Amino acid sequence: MSDFQRVLDTTERHLLALRAAGVRFLSVQPEILSQLRGPPPVLEINPVVPIQAPPDQQPQPSEDMETAMAVLRERAAACLKCPHLVKSRRSVVFGVGNIHASLMFVGEAPGADEDAQGEPFVGAAGQLLTRIIKTMGLSRETVYIANILKCRPDTPGQSAGNRKPTSDEMKTCLPYLLEQIDLIRPKVLVALGATAIEGLLGTVSAIGRLRGHFQIFRDIPLMPTFHPAYLLRNQALPEKRKVWEDMLQVMGKLQMPISEKQRGYFLKP
Repeated sequence: MSDFQRVLDTTERHLLALRAAGVRFLSVQPEILSQLRGPPPVLEINPVVPIQAPPDQQPQPSEDMETAMAVLRERAAACLKCPHLVKSRRSVVFGVGNIHASLMFVGEAPGADEDAQGEPFVGAAGQLLTRIIKTMGLSRETVYIANILKCRPDTPGQSAGNRKPTSDEMKTCLPYLLEQIDLIRPKVLVALGATAIEGLLGTVSAIGRLRGHFQIFRDIPLMPTFHPAYLLRNQALPEKRKVWEDMLQVMGKLQMPISEKQRGYFLKP
């Protein structure tokens, strides 16, 4: 990101914050307006010989990536694009895990537990996802987990429960996720549930037809599968096996070792 873009983003966030606080007008000095109407200043650039820092002091790609992700997190945390979500949220749930991960999971939106803790997939469905990841031989620290929406969908008039994000909410928030994906560049993506698939692929096809079949998203293999919350509602062995078969395909795509024990999970004895 250029210095100009950083200044522009900072200015935009500041103006949005002022508007949210009720500020409707800003006073600007006439001299500044006059300068803005004129042509941009021409900078005199003197040729210089670039000074190379020692190799051990030069920025490394991983450091650049860490910085870029931190800047993206700050932008998401200051986002005011959905006033109704800003009003009701407790946290902006950005994402968690290893930004150098080969595997990235994408869900739909934070729930009440995630909103309270500021981390995706920490409720009952998140605990089941963690068990699935561990059964694959991985951990939450070695993968990356994020959502289509960074804010919990508001539930006016409800004392409990969650709601599905609207199409407009997903379109508004999706650029943050796309930047995360472009920075991480995982080898495989897993879309958890129909809403995540709709947000990424723009399709409302039945998940039963899509799951188990790799799609391509931004040149990355994407495996659609059921959301862990679905397995909490339907704990039939065949349904668990379907999700596990999807994960076996993901492991194969990542060229991970698969034991006979892993191949046999959730099969009838």
